[in-house]
Amino acid sequence: MRLFDSDRVGVKICGITNEADALLCIEEGADALGFNFFPGSKRFIELAESVEWIRGLQGRIDRVAVVVNADEALLARLRGAGCFELIQFHGEETPQDCESSGFRQWMRAVRAKDRETLEEALKYKTPHLLLDAWSPLAFGGTGEKADWAMIRSFSSTHPSRQFVLAGGLIPENVAEAIRVVVPAAVDVAGGVESGPRKKDRDLIRRFIQEARGALFSAAS
Repeated sequence: MRLFDSDRVGVKICGITNEADALLCIEEGADALGFNFFPGSKRFIELAESVEWIRGLQGRIDRVAVVVNADEALLARLRGAGCFELIQFHGEETPQDCESSGFRQWMRAVRAKDRETLEEALKYKTPHLLLDAWSPLAFGGTGEKADWAMIRSFSSTHPSRQFVLAGGLIPENVAEAIRVVVPAAVDVAGGVESGPRKKDRDLIRRFIQEARGALFSAAS
């Protein structure tokens, strides 16, 4: 996958709601796009209404289906669509739920409340863990910043895992976040939007440039 198979930090743009924004992100150099199929999300999209243009992105970018406590009917439709390189479980799914979902590649999202919560995430048999900010009000997309120091302390002791940092990232802080946490990839949604459900080219460009520059600085 593009998001992880690289010697630089990957960039995932989440909450894509339309084809124009997807193409914009591809043009600016993103590695992965996230599509939210959780009805409780402000960036929710209907699979039936979006599947054709998502399918048309094949080979150009990693496509990530984001779900929260999805029922088997939705999981079956996502499997049947055949156009997602990865599924991201962002709810209260157990390790067994994820492993029996029928997806070969999957990522577990964890709201990083404390060290104990992070340690619990190791029960999920996937190399891909997305560490998001803790909020009692929502499963993600809150714009709250995660505890970078705590995440770095945890992730540095588990080098076999590929960590994606999320939570409150914007062009102005993503370079610092990468230098502190040293993640495999970063994830952003609201931080590159000019308005509700609308991505902004300039913010995306700046975000990606800052992310790439941070890795260069760390390696030099």
